[in-house]
This record gives sequence, structure tokens and C-alpha cells, in this order.
Amino acid sequence: MRPGFILSETWTSLRRNVSMILSVMLVTFISFLFIGASVLLQAQITRAKGDWYDQVEVVVWLCPDGTSQAASCAAGVAPTDDEIVQIEDLITEELGDDVANITYVSREDFYNDTFLQQYPDGVYQGRTLTAADMQDSLRLKLNDPTKYQVVSEVLTGRTGVEEVVDQRQIFDPIFSVLNRATVVTLVLAAVMVVVAILLTGTTIRMSAASRKNETEIMRLVGASNWTIRLPFILEGVFASFLGSLLAAGALSAVVKVFITDWLAQSVQWMPFIDQGTVWLTAPLLIVGAMLLSVVASAVSLHRYLKA
Repeated sequence: MRPGFILSETWTSLRRNVSMILSVMLVTFISFLFIGASVLLQAQITRAKGDWYDQVEVVVWLCPDGTSQAASCAAGVAPTDDEIVQIEDLITEELGDDVANITYVSREDFYNDTFLQQYPDGVYQGRTLTAADMQDSLRLKLNDPTKYQVVSEVLTGRTGVEEVVDQRQIFDPIFSVLNRATVVTLVLAAVMVVVAILLTGTTIRMSAASRKNETEIMRLVGASNWTIRLPFILEGVFASFLGSLLAAGALSAVVKVFITDWLAQSVQWMPFIDQGTVWLTAPLLIVGAMLLSVVASAVSLHRYLKA
């Protein structure tokens, strides 16, 4: 098998079948654009989860002064300092292996540091609220954020505790929507991959059919099956390489324009993927597209050029 001859035949095939090459390239581009988008979307979900879940806490809201719907707050008064210490001791004794840190937040601190940050004028639902309208709370940092249920079972219903809230519940609906979007993208990508396989195989087979006389002559002079097939396979690989390269470039442009230059500038509280993520994904897309082309071409040519 002479490399020079193989490359010469491949170049000749490329020049003769420009329209077919463009077809394979465009289908590969669209297919791997969807695949790359689903990979980047999942990478974004993973990055956001890792950052947010590391920061989320379990909030133990203590009983307020006044009425409350919780049976554990039937006394109608907030727990005293001693009662709060008892709750903290309970957490340490029964949840010491699960809770990494306990932070007490007084109603005054919550009012000044959190409430007024969201409502600078102190008005909420038409009422002007003060620190006296707030509640004390305990913020629990867990060693494993997924162990919320264990904490809830121990503290829910305890005297002085009105409610136990897992902050992950705020983010889970967002991640659920993003995960569904990833599934939809993957399904579309899978459909496009099937189309790419069929079109690549058909295109390469048509290319071989257009050069039937040449392949017969090569067979008569003793050329091996792989010597005959390889130029056609390389033709498909080249087209798929260009298509996947375009897909990687398009993904890079999308991340640059819509994420790095727009979302990351306006939504600074959320971690976003960057060009580094695209460059890690691009080689997988390119290699995957080329391998897919090799398989599709080899299978398509196996019967057509069978000795």
C-alpha cells in the first residue's frame, strides 16, 4: 500500500465530489453542534451544582413572637437564649457527623444583612417591617448536602423550631429544567447522528459508484480491498473533520458571545462555563466525527466493493 498513491486518489475523489463532501460536512456540523451543545449544557449544570451545593445550607427557622401555624410554636413566643443553646447542643449530639458548622443568625442580623438588601425601604407586601417582625435562625453547613432529610427528621417538631428548610429546594427546579433540556438536545443529536451515518455511507458509496471503472482496473492489477477502499474512507473522514471543526468553532462563538460577554457580565452570582470547557470538548467532537465517518464508510463500502 503506497501512501502517495492513496493520497493522490483521495485528492482526486475530493475534487470530483465537492457537492457530496459539502453534504457530509454540513450534516456532520449540525449533528455535532447538537452533541456539543448537550455536552456543554451538562457541563454548565455540573459546574453550577458544584458551586451552589457547596454553599447551600439547611436553615432552621426558630419560632417567632406571635402566632405560628407550627405546633412546636404553640407558646407564641420566640425561644430564649438558653433554649437556643439547647437546640444547638441537640444538633451537636445527634447530628455531629452530618453538620460541619452551626451559625446563629439573630432577627436583627437577618433584618440588616438580608431583608434590607432585598427590600431597601423595608416594605414587603404593602407592610413596613422591622427587625421585630423577623425570626432568629440557625444555619447548618452539612458535610454532605444530600443528608438534609436526616437533619429534618431530628429537628422538625422540636419545641422552639418552626421549620427546617433545605436551600437546595430553591435550585432543584432550575436543574430539573436544565436536565430536561439536555435530554431533548441529546435526542436531537442522536437523530442527527443517525442521519449523518446514513448520509455519509450513501455519499461514499455514490462516490465509489462514479469511479467503478477505476476500481475494477485497480482490482485487476492486484490492489487489495483496503487499497481500493481507503481513498473513499479518507474522503469521508476529511468531510467529517471539516464539519466537526465548524461545530467546535460555532460552539466557541456561542459561548463567547452569549455566555462570556453577556450572561457572565450580567449574572455574576452564577458560575459559567468558559472557552476552556469548549477546548476540552472540541477534540472529543472532532475525533468522534472522524471515527463515525470511518465506521459508516467502511460498512457502506464493504458490500459494494466486496471482492
